[in-house]
Amino acid sequence: MKINESWIALNNLRYYAHHGVAAQENLIGNEYVVNLRLKIDIRKAMETDDVAHTVNYAEAHETVKEEMSIPSRLLEHVCGRIVKALFARFPLVEEIEIDLAKRNPPMGADIDSAGITMRCARD
Repeated sequence: MKINESWIALNNLRYYAHHGVAAQENLIGNEYVVNLRLKIDIRKAMETDDVAHTVNYAEAHETVKEEMSIPSRLLEHVCGRIVKALFARFPLVEEIEIDLAKRNPPMGADIDSAGITMRCARD
């Protein structure tokens, strides 16, 4: 069987964190939603049934949770830290696609969320 691409997905991870430019956001905090896709060659894991040949979902979540707990002004900064931490912890990951959204941001608009999407390849 030929696999063109394979991605591990963690969908709609929810975190409460203190990110934002306004002082109120840093004090009160807000809910954030992360969607994460990790490009990885899963062929060996398919053969061996061994988690050592893939990415452990729980460890990926813990990595994101650790970075989300560090307050930042910009979501761009948070995403950059998450991507660097994931690449450092999981050498099998070739690319990362991440969406980070702030729920109901304080901007005077009727909006569900505002955020950033990044797709990064390992150097």
